Amino acid sequence: MKIDIVSVFPEYFEVLNLSLMGKAQDKGLLEITAHNLRDWTHDVHHSVDDTPVGGGAGMVMKPEVWAECLDELLGLGAPAQQESSAQAEAATMQPPATDAHGSAAAPVLIFPNPSAPLFTQRDATELSHAGHLLFGCGRYEGYDSRIPDYYRAQGIDVREYSIGDYVLNGGEVAVSVMLEAITRLMPGFMGNPDSIVEESYTGEGALLEHRQYTKPAVWRGLKVPDVLLSGDHGKVDRFRRDEALARTNDIRPDLIKALDCKALDKADRKTLMALGWEVSAAHPRKLS
Repeated sequence: MKIDIVSVFPEYFEVLNLSLMGKAQDKGLLEITAHNLRDWTHDVHHSVDDTPVGGGAGMVMKPEVWAECLDELLGLGAPAQQESSAQAEAATMQPPATDAHGSAAAPVLIFPNPSAPLFTQRDATELSHAGHLLFGCGRYEGYDSRIPDYYRAQGIDVREYSIGDYVLNGGEVAVSVMLEAITRLMPGFMGNPDSIVEESYTGEGALLEHRQYTKPAVWRGLKVPDVLLSGDHGKVDRFRRDEALARTNDIRPDLIKALDCKALDKADRKTLMALGWEVSAAHPRKLS
């Protein structure tokens, strides 16, 4: 997977050379390049922002700087400068770049945005199959809203995601979060691929993961549940499944509501009923 990141602080992404992400680059699974947006400016101050149209606090990142950068990284030719807007709209774009094997890279352009839909495990799974991801990190009051609109009109797959109900100083942290979630799902990234199978939010009928323990069996007076020491794998699996259902019920009942009752086994139904759910319909319903 080819990953390009555009930021006014590209040095922030040196952290991606550590741990599993660094090993994935060494193995050739990932090719990550962080670019400085200011490299596409032409003024002495390398300005990337301007005052908001209509007034207001803060500064907004300028579309013309982003456009020069994105046109180059996406393999698009800049629209010809025409005297009329009609001619400008009719200007043709160069074909997209190809990957190392000569096939279309099919880039996905992603902007973190606190006003956008929430980034989920399902999004991470989908994007883990992409050949080329290009992330744009906003700063200040954000980027001009015409930027994603323009590139969608050029046929680019443009995504805007929020990582939670809070606001950050810039998109760099959000991009790092999304990259961790996406790349760890790539074949060959994790040393043991089975370690992601039962994680929270994973797969259809996603639940929060059960709690985890290691040795010693007793630590500072706190004991590992006896069933986990029993050696009975069936009982262990059932205990973990029941705990996942119980934790999800307590913390994220919305995930319980989304379960398909037809996919639940008899033991699942019994556990959910004990937790106060009615399971005879298409999806569980919380009893008052």
